[in-house]
Amino acid sequence: MNGIPYLSVVIPVFNEEENLLPLTQELVSVLDSLEKSWEIIFVDDGSTDKSPEILNGIREKMPRVQVVTFKKNFGQTAAFDAGFKTARGDIIITMDADMQNDPGDIPELLESLGSYDLVCGWRNKRNDTFIRTLSSIIANSIRNTLSREDIHDVGCSLKVFKKEYVKKLKLYNGMHRFFPTLVKMEGGRVIEIIVNHRPRKYGTAKYNIRNRIIRSFVDLLAVCWMKKRTLNYEIKDKKK
Repeated sequence: MNGIPYLSVVIPVFNEEENLLPLTQELVSVLDSLEKSWEIIFVDDGSTDKSPEILNGIREKMPRVQVVTFKKNFGQTAAFDAGFKTARGDIIITMDADMQNDPGDIPELLESLGSYDLVCGWRNKRNDTFIRTLSSIIANSIRNTLSREDIHDVGCSLKVFKKEYVKKLKLYNGMHRFFPTLVKMEGGRVIEIIVNHRPRKYGTAKYNIRNRIIRSFVDLLAVCWMKKRTLNYEIKDKKK
């Protein structure tokens, strides 16, 4: 591909060896249908299965695919951050590697961007276990109440950003859960639309209630503090 791509798709990967080839094939088909230049950036977050080898194989066959490989597992926020810093497109799309996000929703997300700066996917009908679905509902409710937000499903990775707002983000561990709030804090406009959520065919979920509830709550308190202390002023006059 010559020149700078218009669309950059950033996908964190951690032990998703069975999903990578079918995901890439499906995603490429959707991106080609958009008739826009594109690139895909996989960020391997210290996978211990065959994901690194599969990703390198994909990259060798497809010049529009980039692979960023971490030395060890640093977490999803770090993976997104590395992908954002690698992305060259004016529009940045994020999604999971587990194939539960549907690439077929990307055209509608892009169409909804318009005057907004971030479009968030909302998995209105979850294809997860009862416990995972219930924990997500509770977490979103607590998060919205304390942070005074109205996002139904902040945990959905399928999102579309304008590049200028991605570049403004200063991320810390766990901050990927608060992308809508962080974009709003930078003056961006955010909208949420319903997207498809598919059942997981291969592999297992990497996150559960035990490994995220306490850490997520601490992160939430930090974001609430940041939101409350964000500078907000208007200049009446400025003379030189």
